[in-house]
Amino acid sequence: MVPTEFDLADAVYRATRAAVSDLFREHPDHHFYYCSLVTTGEAFGPALSAWSTEALAAAASASDFDAEMLKWSYADSPFCCYGEQHLQPIRALFDARPQVFDVSDDDADVEYELRLRAMESAMARLDDEGLFGSGDQRLGIVINVEVMPPDTTNTERALRLNPSAALTAWLEEAAEPADT
Repeated sequence: MVPTEFDLADAVYRATRAAVSDLFREHPDHHFYYCSLVTTGEAFGPALSAWSTEALAAAASASDFDAEMLKWSYADSPFCCYGEQHLQPIRALFDARPQVFDVSDDDADVEYELRLRAMESAMARLDDEGLFGSGDQRLGIVINVEVMPPDTTNTERALRLNPSAALTAWLEEAAEPADT
């Protein structure tokens, strides 16, 4: 049986909840400012990436890159692919759906959007439940569902998933320009 969009969203929600909860519990002294599900242009099952101010300072001091070069890079984070024990199993659900490279262009677009909606829905649900904090604490973290390599839809999802006050620095420093 082919998993539905709801099936994907629910599985991503549960796996991401477990992974992010582990991250926050295992690093209570970190101030996380970024937490994103990351996928490829084929919208395979996501990986989690996150940054904290403490991890950024440590990474910048240990590399040739300054903090601004690393600040929003999911791939350079020491928390990239965090919680794989939770997220890896859900990839079988994504694999059980039509693959975007195996179907017509129109069907590929529909499948791609369905997968990203499922991931975004999961992140929105976790945010609604307060996993990323509330009040000022929530304004200190950007959550997202990102496609690598970066594309403009990342910005669209960030705008939907975050209070505008949480996005000020991200929009200036990392957002992809909108298509014109």
